Amino acid sequence: MTPPNSPEEDLKQVFTWLKEQLVTYRELGLAPPPFSQRTVQYLMLRGTHGSMGKKQLAKISSLDDLRQLIGQCTRCPLHKGRKNLVFGEGNAQARLVFVGEAPGREEDLMGRPFVGEAGRLLTRIIENGMGLKREEVYICNVIKCRPPGNRDPEPAEVKTCLPFLMKQLEIINPEVICILGRIAGQALLGRDFKITRDRGTWFELKAVPVMPTFHPAYLLRNPKAKRAVWEDIQKVMKKLGIEVKTNG
Repeated sequence: MTPPNSPEEDLKQVFTWLKEQLVTYRELGLAPPPFSQRTVQYLMLRGTHGSMGKKQLAKISSLDDLRQLIGQCTRCPLHKGRKNLVFGEGNAQARLVFVGEAPGREEDLMGRPFVGEAGRLLTRIIENGMGLKREEVYICNVIKCRPPGNRDPEPAEVKTCLPFLMKQLEIINPEVICILGRIAGQALLGRDFKITRDRGTWFELKAVPVMPTFHPAYLLRNPKAKRAVWEDIQKVMKKLGIEVKTNG
């Protein structure tokens, strides 16, 4: 005789079933059950990142499998306004990973991270400053869908996407992570992180050295900060054993 499930296990199955029903309704273009928006969001989050979600993520061992698991994500309201989900790109075995905030307009249109004006500046930092090819590193964001009007991601949106970012980092297992900007810093290092205070200082994330620096978009508005970013990038280069060339 099969022993009965505990109440906790039964509830987990109920949450999973409800989440599957909500996904089915959306795929069929039907109106969701008469739940409040907060209830729908809670069920989607619970069904995705509860016990079952953690078990699914634990089984993932490649970026391709992770991308397939994410699918055409509808786990938070950001999916309603996006053109493309922006997963990330680069070397799946990169020694260096850059983590930004969220896709912007051009990233949303192309489905690629850091391809707008700020992205072109990041590419120059990588290729002209560090002497690497963009394809040698990995580039991604905390949030995989563009927030409306490029606003800051909301805490619930960060909470939804963060497990996927953490899995990306786990799979790649880089030697160094370079955080770009305040939002990424707070997501990975804690809410008390301040970019103006903490940039240029080494942190650690699951035994991986982490260097926070200003986001390239900030440099476009504040060109004088480029010197500080170059100092931070030089620290990353030294950590990776890349020669820092000096003029003269």
